[in-house]
Amino acid sequence: MTPGRTPPRFVPTLTEVVRVDGAQPLAQQPAALSPEQLVHRIMQKVDLTLDRRLREAIATTVLEQTRSLGPQLREEIEAVVRDTVSQAMAEELVAAQNTAKPGL
Repeated sequence: MTPGRTPPRFVPTLTEVVRVDGAQPLAQQPAALSPEQLVHRIMQKVDLTLDRRLREAIATTVLEQTRSLGPQLREEIEAVVRDTVSQAMAEELVAAQNTAKPGL
């Protein structure tokens, strides 16, 4: 760097502590937590993580069940359509026979 030139605004200087892992330096860490505060913070983290993981597990289970139900549902739909068409054709044949025999 040339003498007299100031560094860009966002470049750390030797007076700053730079943490790669995102941890705060000891001087900047909050004071010790009470047991109640610690439990509350832990429960918040557990709640967020548990909520996300449960959603993922439920989504996976629903997807698997839907995939396994697909062939079975297709078979049931085919059977219902086949029976419905057969019944409609039988009714039409009976109606055609009744109209072909006048006087009955």
